[in-house]
Amino acid sequence: MCPSKRPVSAVLKPPEVDIAVIGGGLIGSLFSLAAAKSGFTVGLIDAVTGYGDRSAFDGRAYALSQASCRMLAALGFRELLHRRSQEIEAIQITDGRAGEGAGPFKLRLESAECGIGPMGRMIEDRFLRGALTEAVAGCTGIRLLSTEVRAVAFENGHARPEINGGLSCSLVAGCDGRNSVVAASAGIRYSVREYSQSAIVCAVEHGQPHAATAHQFFMPNGPLAILPLQGNISSLVWTTTHAEARHLSELDSDGFLAELRPRFGSFLGELGLVGSRARFPLSLTRAESFTATRAALLGEAATALHPLAGQGLNLGFRDAASLTETLTAARRRGEDIGEPAVLERYQSWRRLDATLFAGATDGFNRLFSSDNPLLRTTRGLGMAAVDHLPHLRRRLIREAAGLTGTLPSLLVGPPV
Repeated sequence: MCPSKRPVSAVLKPPEVDIAVIGGGLIGSLFSLAAAKSGFTVGLIDAVTGYGDRSAFDGRAYALSQASCRMLAALGFRELLHRRSQEIEAIQITDGRAGEGAGPFKLRLESAECGIGPMGRMIEDRFLRGALTEAVAGCTGIRLLSTEVRAVAFENGHARPEINGGLSCSLVAGCDGRNSVVAASAGIRYSVREYSQSAIVCAVEHGQPHAATAHQFFMPNGPLAILPLQGNISSLVWTTTHAEARHLSELDSDGFLAELRPRFGSFLGELGLVGSRARFPLSLTRAESFTATRAALLGEAATALHPLAGQGLNLGFRDAASLTETLTAARRRGEDIGEPAVLERYQSWRRLDATLFAGATDGFNRLFSSDNPLLRTTRGLGMAAVDHLPHLRRRLIREAAGLTGTLPSLLVGPPV
């Protein structure tokens, strides 16, 4: 027996919002604000609303490229960046072993060489997430829905997130991470490369100033990133084997610092832990497509990188800015924003960039996570060579600042 047909009035009923954003994290909130400020009506759906008690620093922080900072400034967060973030004026890359210090070769990148302002800024999670949450709550173009999305149905020219109360939209934006409900509902598959590594994330205070310099120290088990925060505090991302990461996470503060000091070195003086520690396994996860009819993926729902370059969140910013610009241009032409031809423009814009970043971080991790003496010498000589080639060095500085490639307008503006 055939199911009864849907009434014509229901088929022709316009969507309740232009865009339903699934996932209210950093990228979901950011894209919702960008889309709403561009004139779209947005339904932001997440089972968790607000951001909890963030009165104290919990150890989480983010490296924002100069381009990402420009986007935040364009959306009204310039004062937040100046009050709450730490500029990154230099990046120093070295190779070595725990207890032996850095090897004889290094690569140092300084933003002053390009005259672009700082390469980026570090900001604590509580400040960035809190500011985005407050801005979303105060934006009249965004409808907040605190509920779980079970699936998304695509029918009759609309997308319909399956939530309590129901909702229809012209486009659903998946900002819901690696296990995206949007991707699963749209039939988008993932390629996953598991690394035999986990990351420990925390922050330390130190006796000497960091001079606005980020350090990337490559060791055989994985890199240690030391990223400057406001004051004499640095954020750490310590990548190592699963077994060592598990051991480190089980130590008390004194035990952890005893293991950290031989890797960190003494160049910043005495160390003390600030906030808590977190551990998570690492993988490279890429969606086989960024789009389907009436669906687009952003952030880690599209590409989740190894953290060694600190570019994962910045890729999400580029996704949000590119999709906003693509949809705005389509609306001006009178196009349906959920149609494949429109969304293919977003995918074409973002896919190559994300693939290049994924390949670069994966390659660097493989190259530097080796203790082969010949390979160590070769990569050391390579770093030294780049350090003495101004043209290539300046190119890397602009890459780190996120200022290469064809940028959407939200990422273009004066230095922040």
